[in-house]
Amino acid sequence: MAPIAKIEYFRVMPRWLFVKITDTDDRVGWGEATLEGHTEAVEGTLDGYAKRFTGFEADDIEEIWQQAWRKSFYRGGPVFMSALAGIDIALWDLKARKLDVPIWQLLGGKVRERVQVYAWIGGDRPSDVEQAARERFQQGFRAVKMNATEDVGWLDSPSALQSSVERLKIVKALGMDAALDFHGRLHKPMAKQLAKALEPHGPLFIEEPLLSEHPESIKELYGLTTCPIALGERLYSRWDFKRFFEDRSVDVIQPDISHCGGISELRRIAAMAEAYDIAVAPHCPLGPIALAACLQIGICTPNHVIQEMSLGIHYNVEAGEYDINSYVNNPEVFAVKEGHVEKLTGPGLGIEVNEDLVRKVAETSVVWPLKGFIGRDGGYREW
Repeated sequence: MAPIAKIEYFRVMPRWLFVKITDTDDRVGWGEATLEGHTEAVEGTLDGYAKRFTGFEADDIEEIWQQAWRKSFYRGGPVFMSALAGIDIALWDLKARKLDVPIWQLLGGKVRERVQVYAWIGGDRPSDVEQAARERFQQGFRAVKMNATEDVGWLDSPSALQSSVERLKIVKALGMDAALDFHGRLHKPMAKQLAKALEPHGPLFIEEPLLSEHPESIKELYGLTTCPIALGERLYSRWDFKRFFEDRSVDVIQPDISHCGGISELRRIAAMAEAYDIAVAPHCPLGPIALAACLQIGICTPNHVIQEMSLGIHYNVEAGEYDINSYVNNPEVFAVKEGHVEKLTGPGLGIEVNEDLVRKVAETSVVWPLKGFIGRDGGYREW
């Protein structure tokens, strides 16, 4: 046993927030507390957590998690849970490294040898989908995800949906599976039409067909389509997911390990989902620490089906030289072969963080700006 001696965080390009915890024996663990567009809010919360939890036993992961949740009074939400995720992931990494085992060994051991993965094609204004999909195939992927639409009005012309069907057909013709991310951009009048149009062409799933704050509409849509419905990146705890389980209105949940309280809470959410025969496909268009943490969950979780990777995602490309392999000294652990990543076998998260580079980049990193769409009439649309 060794108490926490220091909690640090590092804002790094393109839009990630890493957390480092050091104990009194100089052992370290790394976590990721990225919350896209709200970095400064999470940093402020981490400042508070550093004051609260310095001196706690680093092995007492559950006590620290429960303290953060139950002794906060105002609890949950993206900011608190993202900061807690950074702490939680780092503590699991530290503990498993101390014991010289991968984290999945501490969570009951493996249920599979490799984790199925997918990558992103098509940004917010998607084009040239065929070329992007071919490149992903050459990288080893056998499944991809793309935005279903550009920005769409509350009630828009049905013609706004036609290209979505064509792009799905293009990717499927290459022998790849494709998920369509509605991104909460569509409101019910358009989402119903698009789900019905995509149905004959077999999307892997449709993601966030409606915003999660409309559970009654999601339940209605669930009864209108055979497309598997996925959601969850904007749900932050098992209590947020509970209604969707009870409503029987989701087929695949997508908690984000950096938004939902880390490894501890994602593990609990996945166990709840299993009881309702619901699959888990964690959201992770983020950094290498979050990805490694998700892969640890994937290796030991029976209802885990596929894992998102941000390799080459447009957010990373726009930032220049920084991608998921930039900050790790052993990027080979993320190699994709026939649509899968082999189980990570190194201690802790299974990655070796390049701390010198992290500290150097953090000296000048800026926050990632929030984005959005403006319609032709000058009004706001969902991003």
